Amino acid sequence: MKKIVLLTALVILTAITMQAQFPMGGNGKPGQQAPNMGHIYGKITDSTGLAINGASVLLLQSRFDTVTKKRKEILLKGITTKSNGEFSFADLPMFGQMKLKISATGFIAIDQTVAFQMKMDASAPRPNSSDPMQAMAAMSSMMNAFDKDLGNIKMNIDAKQLQGVTVTASKPTMKLDIDKKVFNVEKNIVSAGGTAVDVMRNVPSVLVDIDGNVTLRNAAPQLYIDGRPTTLSLDQIPADAIESVEVITNPSAKYDASGGNAGILNIVLKKNKKNGFNGNLRAGVDKRGAVNGGGDFNFRQNKINFSASTMINQNKSRSTGTTDRLNLFNSPLTSILQNNYNRTSGQFIFARVGLDYFMTNRTTLSIGAIRVHGQFDPRESINIFTDSLFNSGKVSNYSERLSTGTREFNAKGMTAGIKHLFPKEGEELTADLNFFSGKNGGDNTYTTNYYNTAGGIKTGLYQQQLLNSGTNRFLTLQTDFVKPFKKIKLETGLRAQLRKLSSINDNYIYNSFIGKYELIPSATSNYKNKDNVYAAYVSITGSAKNFGYKLGLRSESSQYNGTLLGNNNKFSNNYPISLFPSVFLSQKLKAKQELQMSVTRRINRPNFFQVIPYVDYTDNLNITKGNPNLKPEFTQSYEFSYLKTFKGNNTFLASAYFKKTTDLITRYQDKGKHPLTGQDILINTFINANSSQAYGAEFTSVNTLKKWWDISTNVNLYNSKINTSNITNATQNAMWSWFGKFNSNFKLPAKFTTQLTATYQSKTNLPVNQGGGFMGPPMGAAQSASQGYIKPSYGFDLAFKKSFLKNDAGSVSLSVNDIFKTRRSQQYSYSEYFTQTYSRLRDPQMFRLNFTYRFGKMDMSLFKRKNMKADMSGATEGMQQ
Repeated sequence: MKKIVLLTALVILTAITMQAQFPMGGNGKPGQQAPNMGHIYGKITDSTGLAINGASVLLLQSRFDTVTKKRKEILLKGITTKSNGEFSFADLPMFGQMKLKISATGFIAIDQTVAFQMKMDASAPRPNSSDPMQAMAAMSSMMNAFDKDLGNIKMNIDAKQLQGVTVTASKPTMKLDIDKKVFNVEKNIVSAGGTAVDVMRNVPSVLVDIDGNVTLRNAAPQLYIDGRPTTLSLDQIPADAIESVEVITNPSAKYDASGGNAGILNIVLKKNKKNGFNGNLRAGVDKRGAVNGGGDFNFRQNKINFSASTMINQNKSRSTGTTDRLNLFNSPLTSILQNNYNRTSGQFIFARVGLDYFMTNRTTLSIGAIRVHGQFDPRESINIFTDSLFNSGKVSNYSERLSTGTREFNAKGMTAGIKHLFPKEGEELTADLNFFSGKNGGDNTYTTNYYNTAGGIKTGLYQQQLLNSGTNRFLTLQTDFVKPFKKIKLETGLRAQLRKLSSINDNYIYNSFIGKYELIPSATSNYKNKDNVYAAYVSITGSAKNFGYKLGLRSESSQYNGTLLGNNNKFSNNYPISLFPSVFLSQKLKAKQELQMSVTRRINRPNFFQVIPYVDYTDNLNITKGNPNLKPEFTQSYEFSYLKTFKGNNTFLASAYFKKTTDLITRYQDKGKHPLTGQDILINTFINANSSQAYGAEFTSVNTLKKWWDISTNVNLYNSKINTSNITNATQNAMWSWFGKFNSNFKLPAKFTTQLTATYQSKTNLPVNQGGGFMGPPMGAAQSASQGYIKPSYGFDLAFKKSFLKNDAGSVSLSVNDIFKTRRSQQYSYSEYFTQTYSRLRDPQMFRLNFTYRFGKMDMSLFKRKNMKADMSGATEGMQQ
């Protein structure tokens, strides 16, 4: 054993000594190679001694290049530090100088020379020593020289680099992709403390009425959250949770073909991308004392990214309105004048958590959950004056309808997904699951007092109670695969969307003889249904020089089964496979110009509410009935766009579009008898009109006029027409209309900013197809079943923001909506059964005061993972807030 130890020590010491004495050959090339036994290690910290995560540490050495006959630096080792900031390099050459290069985002880079220095002690034994213990001692002493601790290496913050990142990382207000427009709304202070309804009022291309109904080019779009369909409404999503809104006017084959002829609004929620731990707290109040508050927290370290968010919004809404109506279907002809006053109080709570687990450098697993709870207590009074035409003494009465109640909704959802990146750049596979479940309930009482005249003798009393509840379950399964080739990219995917719906609507009438409410089966609507959609798509994206294209084909089929719970009647329908092609072309021109053209086909299938052949009498002012003979409507869309980017990131976008829909699903009115009163009534049902068409031009401009002043302008000029000659031998007249939006942002001294927005809607036709339900005033659904127009309206919003504390961690904003009380909804409608004028005003001059505070440490280092494309944006976002 002693001989083996001695022999080993002698071999190593001899090699070391020879390399020290003869490091290079006579020809300048390396001589005999010593074993690689060097080891260096240390820790990277900031100036305070805190470890830097994600610092890049490279070790290089100068070597002779036999090709160029010159010396050049060769990379020996490289590492990215973990959360403890430590690095370690082993098996290093024991001779020759090396260079250590250290860099981290936001810090000044460090270059440090490293070399092992072997000191030969005069008393140390020689390699030919016969004493093995002395030889081992000598070897141990010498080997310690090749184990080098560099200690803590401190890095200083690079203020210039941070300042540069802040400028270059600023998100543009508008971004144009080949199949969508993305509008960044994170810094929209006008909507702070509000809901997604307030956000949409500032998004170009989108028109929002006073009830929160959204139209996109005069039709109702589909609503998505983070790329997935949702059953949440806009007033259930806090504005402070929204990062951006994607306006997809002409969806490609990747998106659902079903859902109408107006495209998609995809709300992208904020996702904290900053390393370390950080978050913010928010609180606010409006002029009626309704409070809002919430907070976000994010922790990102190593393989885990965790985020949590919660918000509460109270609502104290007030609205007033009038309806002037002439009924032409009964005898005698009557005029009805309604004065409405509504006040609604309530609140909703929104909570969300998410977890990303980076399984490997190429595989990420993500899960998330969402919870929404809301309760509102609407109160409404309607004063109704009724008189007969031409003979005021024959029919003349006055009634007061008082409604009180409560409605509640509870929703929860879960998302899960996995994303895998293949070694080939751009090749990836994703799989997603999205589950959403909602419950709702309501208890409303309607009391109508009849008088012979206003302030006169009471002549009657009618009391009605509506108890309703429902469930909505939504499951989406989807997988997508992207495969790049030499000049093209192939995308393909499968999707299944499964939905279950149930609705209970019990109608009770108060019986004064027995002193309690009685259920009226003929005026009760209870049903359940299942609705499934299956889809597959394939698309090819490619380019040749400055020409790009995206060709897609989607196939979809669907089926639904429904049951009326009262009599167990069943209804079903199967829609066969339909094909939906899409074509997107783009051509980049000189001087930062680009042309785009797209052609798509979409479908809108009737929902169960629209097809059940049952009359719903639960609301005497909105009686509805389904039509089992409805057919799906198909929409062909064409769009052409021109984009020009000017100096200073000024952009101009112009689009021309045309849409034609066949078998348009629209409301239709018919006469009937009320089963309880025997009176003639109007029943709102659904029918396929011949067609509709809309065409127009849209212009959007984003301009930076000064460093402290930027503006955005959006104008949409359009013409719409509905052909209903197959129904009433009358076609809605074509009408040219336009609406515009203007937004101006100022940066003022002392860290003040201000935002001014303005909207204008000209006279326009009533919107096409309000869907299964209608939000708005009593008798409002009739307007969607008739001809008519919306009168012009306009409004102004203003907001101020003050930033303070270190790094602008705190801010206070004050906003006011509808400054001059001009955002009034006024409509005129008519049919063979009535003419009607309607006007409403809701929550004018609404003031909101909001406070925001950011906290936590933002780690400037970045994760070096291929499947985390947003790392750089995440780090820079934190520096610019």
